Amino acid sequence: MTAYPFNDESTLAETAEKLGKEALKLGLIPSFVVRHFPDNSQYYIPNENSEPLTPEEAYFRFKKILE
Repeated sequence: MTAYPFNDESTLAETAEKLGKEALKLGLIPSFVVRHFPDNSQYYIPNENSEPLTPEEAYFRFKKILE
């Protein structure tokens, strides 16, 4: 069983944002945008995908970029 560093939607969104900041700091992506709404967050990675990513999609995308 794989252990993930989050327990719910809120910590998942925080973890995805941390991974995005790490990828940005390492120069692996040029930028990313997070739009926070009362019930969810949307992630955008310019020049990669024009569609917003869910916190789950962003987590796995950033994780893959960092690997």
